[in-house]
Amino acid sequence: MYIFDYQRPTDRKAAVEAVQDGDARYLAGGQSLIQAMKLRLSSCSRLVDLGAIEDLRGIAVGGGYVTVGAMTTHAAVARSPEVARAIPALACLAGGIGDRMVRNRGTVGGSLANADPAACYPAALLGLGGKVQTNLRVIEGDTFFTGLYETALEPGELITSVSFAIPRKAAYVKYKQPASRFALVGVFVSQGEGGIRVAVTGVKGNCFRFTEMERRLEEQFTAVAAKAVMLPEDDVNGDMHGSAAYRAEMVRIMASRAVSAILAS
Repeated sequence: MYIFDYQRPTDRKAAVEAVQDGDARYLAGGQSLIQAMKLRLSSCSRLVDLGAIEDLRGIAVGGGYVTVGAMTTHAAVARSPEVARAIPALACLAGGIGDRMVRNRGTVGGSLANADPAACYPAALLGLGGKVQTNLRVIEGDTFFTGLYETALEPGELITSVSFAIPRKAAYVKYKQPASRFALVGVFVSQGEGGIRVAVTGVKGNCFRFTEMERRLEEQFTAVAAKAVMLPEDDVNGDMHGSAAYRAEMVRIMASRAVSAILAS
Protein backbone atom coordinates (compact mmCIF):
# COMPACT_ATOMS: atom_id res chain seq x y z
CA MET A 1 0.00 0.00 0.00
CA TYR A 2 1.28 3.45 -0.93
CA ILE A 3 1.39 6.32 1.59
CA PHE A 4 -1.70 8.55 1.68
CA ASP A 5 -3.39 11.16 3.86
CA TYR A 6 -6.53 10.04 5.71
CA GLN A 7 -9.48 12.25 6.63
CA ARG A 8 -12.82 11.38 8.28
CA PRO A 9 -15.22 14.35 7.93
CA THR A 10 -18.54 14.46 9.76
CA ASP A 11 -20.64 16.25 7.13
CA ARG A 12 -21.12 16.20 3.36
CA LYS A 13 -19.73 19.69 2.74
CA ALA A 14 -16.43 18.86 4.42
CA ALA A 15 -16.21 15.57 2.52
CA VAL A 16 -16.69 17.23 -0.85
CA GLU A 17 -14.17 19.97 0.00
CA ALA A 18 -11.61 17.35 1.02
CA VAL A 19 -11.52 15.75 -2.43
CA GLN A 20 -11.20 18.97 -4.43
CA ASP A 21 -7.41 19.24 -4.27
CA GLY A 22 -5.02 16.50 -5.34
CA ASP A 23 -5.68 12.87 -6.16
CA ALA A 24 -8.31 12.15 -3.49
CA ARG A 25 -10.82 9.30 -3.24
CA TYR A 26 -13.96 8.73 -1.22
CA LEU A 27 -13.98 5.67 1.04
CA ALA A 28 -17.37 4.05 1.61
CA GLY A 29 -17.38 0.43 2.81
CA GLY A 30 -13.86 -0.20 1.52
CA GLN A 31 -14.57 -3.76 0.42
CA SER A 32 -13.05 -3.16 -3.03
CA LEU A 33 -10.92 -0.03 -2.74
CA ILE A 34 -8.87 -1.06 0.32
CA GLN A 35 -8.07 -4.45 -1.20
CA ALA A 36 -6.92 -2.80 -4.42
CA MET A 37 -4.77 -0.34 -2.46
CA LYS A 38 -3.18 -3.14 -0.44
CA LEU A 39 -2.14 -4.82 -3.67
CA ARG A 40 -0.93 -1.46 -5.08
CA LEU A 41 -3.42 -1.76 -7.92
CA SER A 42 -4.89 1.58 -6.85
CA SER A 43 -3.51 4.63 -5.09
CA CYS A 44 -4.47 8.13 -4.03
CA SER A 45 -2.92 11.06 -2.18
CA ARG A 46 -5.89 11.40 0.20
CA LEU A 47 -8.55 8.99 1.38
CA VAL A 48 -11.78 10.66 2.58
CA ASP A 49 -13.72 8.27 4.82
CA LEU A 50 -17.50 8.80 4.66
CA GLY A 51 -18.24 6.58 7.65
CA ALA A 52 -18.90 9.40 10.12
CA ILE A 53 -21.53 11.18 7.99
CA GLU A 54 -24.76 9.98 9.57
CA ASP A 55 -27.18 11.60 7.12
CA LEU A 56 -25.81 9.43 4.30
CA ARG A 57 -27.50 6.44 5.95
CA GLY A 58 -31.14 5.42 6.09
CA ILE A 59 -34.05 3.97 4.13
CA ALA A 60 -37.29 5.75 3.22
CA VAL A 61 -40.34 4.70 1.20
CA GLY A 62 -42.50 7.28 -0.55
CA GLY A 63 -43.50 8.79 -3.87
CA GLY A 64 -43.27 5.44 -5.61
CA TYR A 65 -39.64 4.88 -4.64
CA VAL A 66 -37.52 3.16 -2.04
CA THR A 67 -34.73 5.65 -1.32
CA VAL A 68 -31.57 4.34 0.28
CA GLY A 69 -28.80 6.52 1.71
CA ALA A 70 -25.46 5.99 -0.02
CA MET A 71 -23.72 4.74 3.15
CA THR A 72 -26.48 2.26 4.00
CA THR A 73 -25.01 -1.23 4.16
CA HIS A 74 -26.14 -4.26 2.19
CA ALA A 75 -27.10 -5.92 5.48
CA ALA A 76 -29.36 -3.00 6.41
CA VAL A 77 -31.16 -3.23 3.06
CA ALA A 78 -31.48 -7.01 3.35
CA ARG A 79 -33.09 -6.90 6.80
CA SER A 80 -35.24 -3.79 6.28
CA PRO A 81 -38.98 -4.54 6.67
CA GLU A 82 -39.76 -1.48 4.53
CA VAL A 83 -37.68 -2.82 1.64
CA ALA A 84 -39.08 -6.33 2.08
CA ARG A 85 -42.62 -4.98 1.76
CA ALA A 86 -42.01 -2.55 -1.11
CA ILE A 87 -39.44 -4.43 -3.23
CA PRO A 88 -38.81 -7.97 -1.94
CA ALA A 89 -36.44 -8.63 -4.86
CA LEU A 90 -34.16 -5.80 -3.68
CA ALA A 91 -33.99 -7.21 -0.14
CA CYS A 92 -33.22 -10.65 -1.61
CA LEU A 93 -30.50 -9.19 -3.84
CA ALA A 94 -28.84 -7.43 -0.90
CA GLY A 95 -28.95 -10.57 1.22
CA GLY A 96 -27.12 -12.54 -1.45
CA ILE A 97 -24.12 -10.23 -1.77
CA GLY A 98 -20.78 -11.65 -0.63
CA ASP A 99 -20.65 -13.01 2.91
CA ARG A 100 -21.75 -11.60 6.27
CA MET A 101 -18.68 -9.39 6.65
CA VAL A 102 -19.07 -7.90 3.17
CA ARG A 103 -22.78 -7.25 3.76
CA ASN A 104 -22.08 -5.50 7.06
CA ARG A 105 -19.34 -3.28 5.63
CA GLY A 106 -20.22 -2.78 1.96
CA THR A 107 -22.55 0.08 1.01
CA VAL A 108 -25.05 0.77 -1.73
CA GLY A 109 -23.37 3.99 -2.88
CA GLY A 110 -19.91 2.46 -2.79
CA SER A 111 -21.02 -0.49 -4.91
CA LEU A 112 -22.59 1.72 -7.56
CA ALA A 113 -19.68 4.18 -7.66
CA ASN A 114 -17.22 1.30 -8.04
CA ALA A 115 -19.29 -0.09 -10.94
CA ASP A 116 -17.83 -3.59 -10.84
CA PRO A 117 -19.11 -5.36 -13.96
CA ALA A 118 -20.21 -8.35 -11.84
CA ALA A 119 -21.82 -6.45 -8.95
CA CYS A 120 -25.49 -6.94 -8.07
CA TYR A 121 -26.73 -3.41 -7.27
CA PRO A 122 -26.21 -2.15 -10.84
CA ALA A 123 -28.76 -4.74 -11.97
CA ALA A 124 -31.24 -3.39 -9.41
CA LEU A 125 -30.64 0.21 -10.49
CA LEU A 126 -31.30 -0.56 -14.15
CA GLY A 127 -33.88 -3.27 -13.55
CA LEU A 128 -36.03 -0.99 -11.39
CA GLY A 129 -35.59 2.23 -13.33
CA GLY A 130 -33.77 3.86 -10.44
CA LYS A 131 -31.91 7.14 -10.11
CA VAL A 132 -28.79 8.31 -8.32
CA GLN A 133 -28.83 11.51 -6.25
CA THR A 134 -25.48 13.25 -5.82
CA ASN A 135 -24.43 16.47 -4.14
CA LEU A 136 -24.87 18.16 -7.53
CA ARG A 137 -27.69 16.50 -9.49
CA VAL A 138 -29.90 13.49 -10.18
CA ILE A 139 -28.53 10.89 -12.60
CA GLU A 140 -30.97 8.50 -14.22
CA GLY A 141 -29.94 4.88 -13.76
CA ASP A 142 -30.07 4.18 -17.49
CA THR A 143 -27.24 6.66 -18.10
CA PHE A 144 -25.18 6.01 -14.96
CA PHE A 145 -22.87 3.21 -16.15
CA THR A 146 -20.62 4.23 -19.03
CA GLY A 147 -18.02 1.44 -19.25
CA LEU A 148 -15.76 -0.93 -17.34
CA TYR A 149 -15.56 0.53 -13.79
CA GLU A 150 -16.76 3.82 -15.28
CA THR A 151 -19.79 5.92 -14.39
CA ALA A 152 -21.30 9.30 -15.20
CA LEU A 153 -19.94 10.71 -11.92
CA GLU A 154 -17.64 13.71 -12.26
CA PRO A 155 -14.41 13.91 -10.21
CA GLY A 156 -15.31 14.75 -6.61
CA GLU A 157 -19.04 14.18 -7.11
CA LEU A 158 -20.57 12.44 -4.11
CA ILE A 159 -23.46 9.97 -4.22
CA THR A 160 -25.86 10.86 -1.41
CA SER A 161 -28.74 8.46 -2.04
CA VAL A 162 -30.19 5.99 -4.54
CA SER A 163 -33.89 5.71 -5.36
CA PHE A 164 -35.37 2.47 -6.70
CA ALA A 165 -38.80 2.67 -8.35
CA ILE A 166 -41.31 0.34 -6.71
CA PRO A 167 -42.51 -2.20 -9.31
CA ARG A 168 -45.65 -4.28 -9.36
CA LYS A 169 -43.46 -7.38 -9.23
CA ALA A 170 -39.76 -8.15 -9.64
CA ALA A 171 -37.17 -10.88 -9.22
CA TYR A 172 -33.40 -11.15 -9.29
CA VAL A 173 -31.63 -14.42 -10.06
CA LYS A 174 -27.88 -14.86 -10.28
CA TYR A 175 -25.46 -17.66 -10.93
CA LYS A 176 -22.65 -16.77 -8.55
CA GLN A 177 -18.94 -17.39 -8.51
CA PRO A 178 -18.63 -19.68 -5.45
CA ALA A 179 -15.67 -17.92 -3.82
CA SER A 180 -16.50 -14.23 -4.33
CA ARG A 181 -20.28 -14.60 -4.75
CA PHE A 182 -20.13 -11.99 -7.48
CA ALA A 183 -22.47 -12.70 -10.37
CA LEU A 184 -21.07 -14.77 -13.21
CA VAL A 185 -24.47 -13.98 -14.65
CA GLY A 186 -27.21 -12.04 -12.86
CA VAL A 187 -30.58 -10.99 -14.29
CA PHE A 188 -33.08 -8.59 -12.73
CA VAL A 189 -36.59 -8.59 -14.22
CA SER A 190 -39.35 -6.19 -13.19
CA GLN A 191 -42.92 -5.30 -14.16
CA GLY A 192 -43.63 -1.65 -13.46
CA GLU A 193 -45.50 1.42 -14.66
CA GLY A 194 -43.00 1.87 -17.48
CA GLY A 195 -43.30 -1.72 -18.66
CA ILE A 196 -40.93 -4.68 -18.49
CA ARG A 197 -37.30 -4.08 -17.61
CA VAL A 198 -34.52 -6.67 -17.85
CA ALA A 199 -31.06 -5.81 -16.51
CA VAL A 200 -28.03 -8.07 -16.83
CA THR A 201 -24.82 -8.03 -14.79
CA GLY A 202 -21.62 -10.11 -14.87
CA VAL A 203 -21.75 -10.51 -18.65
CA LYS A 204 -20.23 -7.40 -20.28
CA GLY A 205 -17.95 -4.53 -19.28
CA ASN A 206 -20.83 -2.95 -17.39
CA CYS A 207 -24.39 -3.74 -16.43
CA PHE A 208 -26.90 -3.25 -19.27
CA ARG A 209 -30.56 -3.55 -20.19
CA PHE A 210 -31.45 -6.44 -22.46
CA THR A 211 -33.98 -4.55 -24.59
CA GLU A 212 -34.69 -7.38 -27.03
CA MET A 213 -35.80 -9.60 -24.17
CA GLU A 214 -37.88 -6.74 -22.75
CA ARG A 215 -39.75 -6.50 -26.05
CA ARG A 216 -40.35 -10.25 -26.17
CA LEU A 217 -41.64 -10.32 -22.60
CA GLU A 218 -43.99 -7.40 -23.30
CA GLU A 219 -45.58 -9.61 -25.93
CA GLN A 220 -45.63 -12.75 -23.81
CA PHE A 221 -44.54 -12.75 -20.18
CA THR A 222 -43.52 -16.39 -19.78
CA ALA A 223 -40.37 -18.28 -18.92
CA VAL A 224 -40.51 -19.91 -22.34
CA ALA A 225 -40.48 -16.49 -24.05
CA ALA A 226 -37.48 -15.38 -21.98
CA LYS A 227 -35.61 -18.58 -22.75
CA ALA A 228 -36.15 -18.08 -26.47
CA VAL A 229 -34.13 -14.84 -26.64
CA MET A 230 -30.40 -15.38 -27.15
CA LEU A 231 -27.88 -12.67 -26.33
CA PRO A 232 -25.30 -12.08 -29.11
CA GLU A 233 -21.78 -13.04 -28.01
CA ASP A 234 -20.05 -10.09 -29.70
CA ASP A 235 -18.88 -8.19 -26.59
CA VAL A 236 -19.67 -10.76 -23.89
CA ASN A 237 -16.94 -11.45 -21.32
CA GLY A 238 -15.04 -14.70 -21.38
CA ASP A 239 -12.60 -15.87 -18.71
CA MET A 240 -11.48 -18.86 -16.65
CA HIS A 241 -14.90 -18.98 -14.98
CA GLY A 242 -16.97 -19.08 -18.15
CA SER A 243 -16.66 -18.49 -21.88
CA ALA A 244 -18.60 -15.83 -23.78
CA ALA A 245 -20.86 -18.56 -25.18
CA TYR A 246 -21.51 -19.93 -21.69
CA ARG A 247 -22.43 -16.52 -20.27
CA ALA A 248 -24.68 -15.70 -23.22
CA GLU A 249 -26.49 -19.00 -22.74
CA MET A 250 -26.84 -18.45 -19.00
CA VAL A 251 -28.50 -15.06 -19.49
CA ARG A 252 -31.60 -16.63 -20.97
CA ILE A 253 -31.60 -19.35 -18.30
CA MET A 254 -31.37 -16.85 -15.42
CA ALA A 255 -33.97 -14.61 -17.09
CA SER A 256 -36.40 -17.48 -17.46
CA ARG A 257 -35.95 -18.34 -13.77
CA ALA A 258 -36.58 -14.71 -12.80
CA VAL A 259 -39.78 -14.66 -14.86
CA SER A 260 -40.88 -17.95 -13.28
CA ALA A 261 -40.27 -16.47 -9.81
CA ILE A 262 -42.41 -13.43 -10.65
CA LEU A 263 -45.25 -15.57 -12.00
CA ALA A 264 -45.14 -17.73 -8.89
CA SER A 265 -45.26 -14.76 -6.48
